[in-house]
Amino acid sequence: MENISSTNSFTSVFKVDDIVGIIVSAADMDAVRPFNLIQSSSISQGESGGGNASSGEPTYLINEEGNIDFPVLGELKIAGLTRIEVKEMVKEKLKVYINDPIVSVRLKNFKITVLGEVKTPGSYPIPNERVTVIEALGLAGDMTIKGKRENVIIIRENEGVNTYHRVDLTSKSIFESPVYYLAQNDVLYVEPNNSRIKESKARNNTLSVIISIVGVVLSVVTLVIR
Repeated sequence: MENISSTNSFTSVFKVDDIVGIIVSAADMDAVRPFNLIQSSSISQGESGGGNASSGEPTYLINEEGNIDFPVLGELKIAGLTRIEVKEMVKEKLKVYINDPIVSVRLKNFKITVLGEVKTPGSYPIPNERVTVIEALGLAGDMTIKGKRENVIIIRENEGVNTYHRVDLTSKSIFESPVYYLAQNDVLYVEPNNSRIKESKARNNTLSVIISIVGVVLSVVTLVIR
């Protein structure tokens, strides 16, 4: 039996347009109340303040400058930071106001999209902020027999620029790939193999012939009616 381990490590960082949930707690709950304000405005409208009141948790949209508007503390730049880094930063700033604050930080919109030759293409939320290429394919019901296992494409957006990575699921090198762990909003695309491409071309040709025949028939019918 061969043991294969990955030396990859992955920690997601916050990006512009991410939705972040931050809850502050402490022994004195009255002291933390001003830092857990849930604003009535909805973050879906593009505001960087707290989320809607129905969510039960203060949520913040990272604006184009990479900031969130946090109660009392004001603007905090968190884009590019990890969840732990944001937690420690907020905790340190709160010590001026609260004894022994406890801060919980979560990325609320971590999702990946799986497209192409898979059984169930679509977007999938990832609650634990960590998912591998193999796990993502599992969420989509695995590849169909028409997919290219040696040529899976990962599309990753970073600061407005899309980068494309190709991974080979049949090779052990996948465990060392920089995209083995997916980041939020990554798109995984499984290319069709040659048989699928030929099948698609044949179907399109057949459809073209049918459309042509229908067009001729309609023309003849029109002439007869006249």
